[in-house]
Amino acid sequence: MVHREERYHVVLAAPMGRLGVVVRDDGLEDVSFLSQRARLKPPRTPLERRICRQLRAYFANPRVLFDIPLATGGTPFQQRVWRMLRKIPPGETCSYGELARRLRTSPRAVGNACRANPIPIVIPCHRVVAASGIGGFMGERDGKAVRLKHWLLGHERTR
Repeated sequence: MVHREERYHVVLAAPMGRLGVVVRDDGLEDVSFLSQRARLKPPRTPLERRICRQLRAYFANPRVLFDIPLATGGTPFQQRVWRMLRKIPPGETCSYGELARRLRTSPRAVGNACRANPIPIVIPCHRVVAASGIGGFMGERDGKAVRLKHWLLGHERTR
Protein backbone atom coordinates (compact mmCIF):
# COMPACT_ATOMS: atom_id res chain seq x y z
CA MET A 1 0.00 0.00 0.00
CA VAL A 2 3.01 2.31 -0.33
CA HIS A 3 2.48 4.48 -3.40
CA ARG A 4 4.52 7.18 -5.07
CA GLU A 5 2.47 10.34 -4.64
CA GLU A 6 3.62 11.83 -7.97
CA ARG A 7 1.49 9.22 -9.72
CA TYR A 8 -1.74 10.80 -8.47
CA HIS A 9 -3.51 13.70 -10.13
CA VAL A 10 -5.31 14.47 -6.86
CA VAL A 11 -4.57 13.63 -3.24
CA LEU A 12 -7.72 14.14 -1.20
CA ALA A 13 -8.18 14.23 2.58
CA ALA A 14 -10.52 11.49 3.78
CA PRO A 15 -11.68 10.43 7.24
CA MET A 16 -9.37 7.40 7.24
CA GLY A 17 -6.31 9.06 5.69
CA ARG A 18 -5.67 10.29 2.18
CA LEU A 19 -6.97 9.08 -1.16
CA GLY A 20 -4.81 9.18 -4.26
CA VAL A 21 -6.86 9.66 -7.42
CA VAL A 22 -5.80 9.02 -11.01
CA VAL A 23 -8.00 10.36 -13.80
CA ARG A 24 -7.76 9.71 -17.50
CA ASP A 25 -9.43 11.95 -20.04
CA ASP A 26 -12.45 9.65 -20.12
CA GLY A 27 -12.88 8.83 -16.44
CA LEU A 28 -11.68 7.74 -13.01
CA GLU A 29 -8.90 5.17 -13.35
CA ASP A 30 -7.62 4.56 -9.82
CA VAL A 31 -8.32 5.32 -6.16
CA SER A 32 -5.66 4.33 -3.64
CA PHE A 33 -5.51 4.60 0.13
CA LEU A 34 -2.47 6.65 1.15
CA SER A 35 -0.79 7.61 4.38
CA GLN A 36 -2.15 10.51 6.40
CA ARG A 37 1.23 12.13 5.71
CA ALA A 38 0.71 12.20 1.92
CA ARG A 39 0.82 15.77 0.64
CA LEU A 40 -2.59 17.06 -0.46
CA LYS A 41 -2.92 17.85 -4.15
CA PRO A 42 -6.05 19.73 -5.23
CA PRO A 43 -8.14 18.87 -8.29
CA ARG A 44 -7.39 20.93 -11.38
CA THR A 45 -9.81 19.79 -14.08
CA PRO A 46 -13.63 19.78 -14.09
CA LEU A 47 -13.65 15.96 -14.01
CA GLU A 48 -11.20 15.85 -11.08
CA ARG A 49 -13.37 18.35 -9.18
CA ARG A 50 -16.50 16.30 -9.92
CA ILE A 51 -14.83 13.12 -8.65
CA CYS A 52 -13.67 14.85 -5.47
CA ARG A 53 -17.15 16.30 -4.84
CA GLN A 54 -18.67 12.84 -5.11
CA LEU A 55 -16.05 11.20 -2.87
CA ARG A 56 -16.59 13.93 -0.25
CA ALA A 57 -20.35 13.47 -0.58
CA TYR A 58 -19.88 9.73 0.10
CA PHE A 59 -17.97 10.49 3.30
CA ALA A 60 -20.74 12.85 4.40
CA ASN A 61 -23.51 10.42 3.40
CA PRO A 62 -22.60 6.92 2.17
CA ARG A 63 -26.04 6.57 0.55
CA VAL A 64 -24.90 8.95 -2.19
CA LEU A 65 -24.64 7.16 -5.52
CA PHE A 66 -21.58 7.74 -7.67
CA ASP A 67 -22.30 9.15 -11.09
CA ILE A 68 -18.86 9.57 -12.58
CA PRO A 69 -17.31 8.01 -15.68
CA LEU A 70 -14.97 5.11 -14.97
CA ALA A 71 -11.86 4.09 -16.90
CA THR A 72 -11.15 0.81 -15.17
CA GLY A 73 -9.66 -1.43 -17.82
CA GLY A 74 -9.74 -5.01 -16.61
CA THR A 75 -10.76 -8.22 -18.30
CA PRO A 76 -14.32 -8.85 -19.46
CA PHE A 77 -14.82 -11.12 -16.42
CA GLN A 78 -13.50 -8.47 -14.02
CA GLN A 79 -15.81 -5.93 -15.63
CA ARG A 80 -18.78 -8.26 -15.01
CA VAL A 81 -17.85 -8.65 -11.35
CA TRP A 82 -17.30 -4.92 -10.91
CA ARG A 83 -20.72 -4.16 -12.43
CA MET A 84 -22.29 -6.58 -9.91
CA LEU A 85 -20.41 -4.92 -7.03
CA ARG A 86 -21.92 -1.56 -7.94
CA LYS A 87 -25.38 -3.08 -7.47
CA ILE A 88 -24.77 -3.92 -3.79
CA PRO A 89 -26.47 -1.11 -1.82
CA PRO A 90 -24.53 0.88 0.79
CA GLY A 91 -24.82 -0.69 4.22
CA GLU A 92 -25.37 -4.17 2.79
CA THR A 93 -22.95 -6.99 2.06
CA CYS A 94 -22.87 -10.00 -0.22
CA SER A 95 -20.71 -13.10 0.14
CA TYR A 96 -18.11 -14.17 -2.40
CA GLY A 97 -20.09 -17.39 -2.80
CA GLU A 98 -23.39 -15.62 -3.46
CA LEU A 99 -21.79 -13.41 -6.11
CA ALA A 100 -20.12 -16.46 -7.62
CA ARG A 101 -23.49 -18.22 -7.92
CA ARG A 102 -25.01 -15.18 -9.62
CA LEU A 103 -22.10 -14.99 -12.04
CA ARG A 104 -21.80 -18.78 -12.47
CA THR A 105 -18.19 -18.85 -11.41
CA SER A 106 -16.16 -19.64 -8.29
CA PRO A 107 -15.81 -17.60 -5.09
CA ARG A 108 -12.04 -17.51 -5.69
CA ALA A 109 -12.57 -15.93 -9.12
CA VAL A 110 -14.82 -13.29 -7.54
CA GLY A 111 -12.18 -12.65 -4.86
CA ASN A 112 -9.49 -12.25 -7.51
CA ALA A 113 -11.64 -9.73 -9.39
CA CYS A 114 -12.26 -7.83 -6.15
CA ARG A 115 -8.51 -7.79 -5.46
CA ALA A 116 -7.89 -6.35 -8.95
CA ASN A 117 -10.46 -3.57 -8.49
CA PRO A 118 -8.62 -0.28 -9.17
CA ILE A 119 -11.39 1.94 -7.78
CA PRO A 120 -12.35 0.91 -4.24
CA ILE A 121 -15.22 2.86 -2.67
CA VAL A 122 -16.69 3.75 -6.08
CA ILE A 123 -16.67 0.07 -7.05
CA PRO A 124 -17.51 -1.17 -3.56
CA CYS A 125 -15.50 -4.38 -3.23
CA HIS A 126 -15.52 -3.78 0.55
CA ARG A 127 -19.17 -4.92 0.52
CA VAL A 128 -18.14 -8.47 -0.40
CA VAL A 129 -17.51 -10.68 2.63
CA ALA A 130 -16.58 -14.27 3.35
CA ALA A 131 -19.26 -16.79 4.35
CA SER A 132 -17.74 -16.94 7.83
CA GLY A 133 -16.41 -13.46 8.47
CA ILE A 134 -15.29 -10.23 6.92
CA GLY A 135 -12.93 -11.75 4.35
CA GLY A 136 -10.00 -9.89 2.86
CA PHE A 137 -9.54 -6.48 1.32
CA MET A 138 -7.08 -5.34 -1.34
CA GLY A 139 -5.38 -8.74 -1.30
CA GLU A 140 -4.83 -8.73 2.46
CA ARG A 141 -6.51 -10.84 5.14
CA ASP A 142 -5.57 -8.65 8.11
CA GLY A 143 -3.80 -5.46 9.06
CA LYS A 144 -4.44 -1.98 7.70
CA ALA A 145 -6.40 -3.11 4.64
CA VAL A 146 -8.94 -5.09 6.67
CA ARG A 147 -9.22 -2.23 9.18
CA LEU A 148 -10.12 0.01 6.21
CA LYS A 149 -12.79 -2.50 5.14
CA HIS A 150 -14.25 -2.49 8.66
CA TRP A 151 -14.20 1.31 8.65
CA LEU A 152 -15.99 1.54 5.27
CA LEU A 153 -18.65 -0.99 6.28
CA GLY A 154 -19.17 0.73 9.63
CA HIS A 155 -19.41 4.13 7.94
CA GLU A 156 -22.12 2.80 5.64
CA ARG A 157 -24.09 1.10 8.43
CA THR A 158 -24.14 4.10 10.77
CA ARG A 159 -25.85 6.47 8.36
